[in-house]
Amino acid sequence: MDYRRIWFVAGTLAPLFLIFLSFPSTARAQRDYMTDDEVELVRDAQDIDERIDVLTKMVDRRFSILKVDVGGAAVPAKETSKWGAAPTGTKTELLDDIKKLLEKAIDDVDNVASHPVNYSVDKDRTEKQKKKDEQRFPSAIRNLAAAAHRYQTGLKTLLNRTNDEREKGLILASLDFCDEIVSAASKAPGQSANLEPGVPRH
Repeated sequence: MDYRRIWFVAGTLAPLFLIFLSFPSTARAQRDYMTDDEVELVRDAQDIDERIDVLTKMVDRRFSILKVDVGGAAVPAKETSKWGAAPTGTKTELLDDIKKLLEKAIDDVDNVASHPVNYSVDKDRTEKQKKKDEQRFPSAIRNLAAAAHRYQTGLKTLLNRTNDEREKGLILASLDFCDEIVSAASKAPGQSANLEPGVPRH
């Protein structure tokens, strides 16, 4: 057995391993902006109005953890098990969650606006169901705009509380998303809204 080679390999790999451990957590495991249970809820919410309801509840949860009252409804007791444990993270991480959730809500609405679902072609659905389905998109727009309006006050409160530049940047980005949502909803002609699909967001 060549012990010199073993020690050489060990001496080479050990420093590399230590360097790897010293990398920021993002280099090893990216923190998701949704909990595992929230990911499942989003996956199950295929209709846009239900999807927006889930996403805004996620934002409400994070404001609650940050101890900022934005007037969001609490998760019903019967749904608590579905939502699982409350999200955890630093203040900066929770603010980043809020920004990303607002961005996803906009992107999901944009996607439906660009590829509208024609519920009327489904012959198995009753007229009452079809009428309800046709109202899903405008309902999603209204609910998202109402939530964005609530968030504006909370975000401004958080902005006034921080001197951290990273936090300020995240809050201002979320405020921009809220402004975009409210503005687009106010111009929406009934069943459509232009939330600037295709515009790159960072």
